[in-house]
Amino acid sequence: MLELTLSLFYAFAAILVFAALRVITARNPVHAVLYLVLSFFSAAAIWLLLRAEFLAITLVLVYVGAVMVLFLFVVMMVDFDLEKLRQGFWANLRVAAPVGGLIVFEMSAVLIRSFNVPEATVAPLPPNFDNTKALGRLIYTDYVYAFEIAAVILLVAIVAAIALTLRRRKDSKFQSPAEQVKVKAADRVRLVSVAPVIKIKAAPQEPGAAESAPPGKGG
Repeated sequence: MLELTLSLFYAFAAILVFAALRVITARNPVHAVLYLVLSFFSAAAIWLLLRAEFLAITLVLVYVGAVMVLFLFVVMMVDFDLEKLRQGFWANLRVAAPVGGLIVFEMSAVLIRSFNVPEATVAPLPPNFDNTKALGRLIYTDYVYAFEIAAVILLVAIVAAIALTLRRRKDSKFQSPAEQVKVKAADRVRLVSVAPVIKIKAAPQEPGAAESAPPGKGG
């Protein structure tokens, strides 16, 4: 059983690493999003092997079912200029390479330390152990204050985002349904009395009339 679990772990880990590499190397943004979905599924499978069912289901439902589908629709609807996106790829390699190496080193240290833990120090789980029930009991008992603080912070962030988005601007135009209902017919039409202007058009003169006219006294 242990050999099967290790084999599945290495298989899903290999798929996860391959999908993560394809996310940053794929030329098509839609393909990159699909590879990211594959990486999330592989990570959820690893969580299942670790008996963390709640985290696996949350990863699939929240990230794959909502966030990544939204990303996929946005990427498919927006016309990206791929040439401009690739222009700064090699320029950022000097910063990305050390950061990536540091992340790989930290993950390797954590994995090596986790695999070298003696089996005697790991408490065996009971046969009817429920990961979701244990996690919920732990959150709402020992970490209830931290959970409430996180909920308040998220609520404040939501209210702030709505306030910033729906702030009143001078250049914005909006309609008030309440004011539209109050308007009467007399308020919509206004009759204005305008005095008529009559222009009298002079009769056209004959071409020779001006030349044959007698000169005035001053002439």
